[in-house]
Amino acid sequence: MNILIVDDHAVVRQGYASLLATLLDDVVVSEADNGEDVLQRVARECPDLLILDVGLPGISGLETARRLLAREPQLRVLFFSMHDELPVVRKALETGARGYLTKSAPPQVLLEAVRKVLAGHTYIEHGLATALACAGQEGQDPRLRGMTQRELEIFVLLARGVALRQIAEKLCISAKTVSNYQTLLKNKLQVGSQSELVHLAIDTGLLRVGVA
Repeated sequence: MNILIVDDHAVVRQGYASLLATLLDDVVVSEADNGEDVLQRVARECPDLLILDVGLPGISGLETARRLLAREPQLRVLFFSMHDELPVVRKALETGARGYLTKSAPPQVLLEAVRKVLAGHTYIEHGLATALACAGQEGQDPRLRGMTQRELEIFVLLARGVALRQIAEKLCISAKTVSNYQTLLKNKLQVGSQSELVHLAIDTGLLRVGVA
């Protein structure tokens, strides 16, 4: 059994790779840190499971999954992310991924998710599944439906107060490009200031009060 873990934080990636290799029998766990690499390696290595972070430098995890699953719909993808905002979870599942859980989940939950997805089932972390069921698919705010995956990702980071330079470094794009996205988002969402952007993120469920 082959598992490919994709995360741009080496310590996180290596930690979970070691954990899965220890807890699962007859498994080979390989690692990648960006979407471009994964797009090539999946066709070459044919992993049984792809564990994918949402926020990746360059091509986002959402876009990586969308491209891969359009090409290889049988691929099993499990998102494993810091994001627990429902619009992000919805976007991730809309790619065709088999599951979603957060990095705050304990190791046994990750192990359960991996086993379920490998067995052909869907696994969504309990709290997220409950929230999605309560909100319903029609609960998605119409202001977010026309947003691209990259716009949504930058919107979340801006709303969290991450500096333009740090966003640029994380996504491997220029600060000028991030600034352009910021302007585009304010125009698209009809907000005029950072505080209005934050309030809109809270209002649409992209940012939860008290969550860093």
